[in-house]
Amino acid sequence: MIAVARLAILVGIAGLIPFIAMIAGLFFMPQHGVALIGYFYLYSAGVLAFMAGVYWPIAMQLDNCSYPVSPLVTMLLSQVFFVAAGIGLLLPTSGQVLLYTTAYLALYLVDAGWMRAYWPVWYLRLRLVLTSVVVVCQLSAAAWLFLIPAH
Repeated sequence: MIAVARLAILVGIAGLIPFIAMIAGLFFMPQHGVALIGYFYLYSAGVLAFMAGVYWPIAMQLDNCSYPVSPLVTMLLSQVFFVAAGIGLLLPTSGQVLLYTTAYLALYLVDAGWMRAYWPVWYLRLRLVLTSVVVVCQLSAAAWLFLIPAH
């Protein structure tokens, strides 16, 4: 039987593959750049919405507690990130750059700050690595959009 930590690490790393592959595609197959950037932000939205969903089970377990975060705040956090993921899909690409980069950073800060008490140490380390890679990918997409001419 595989341990939860190992499975989470494996799934987390596997989840980075599309981010990295699409960014590599932007630079090595620029003729497909418009499609790739669209898929990149669609995937970004899906992963952000998925990550936001983790707060619901925590909120349900908190019931009437309020330490360190109340169930209401936890559910609202989930909705803020979920709605941000959806709104991002409606924005022009320049808005997506800002929204998804900011949202992924904010999601990590919420996990490492307010939600720290609910996560094992290994999970926060994993989240730091995954978030760092995703943010670098977001910034790479921004570089491709704004710094590489004629795409």
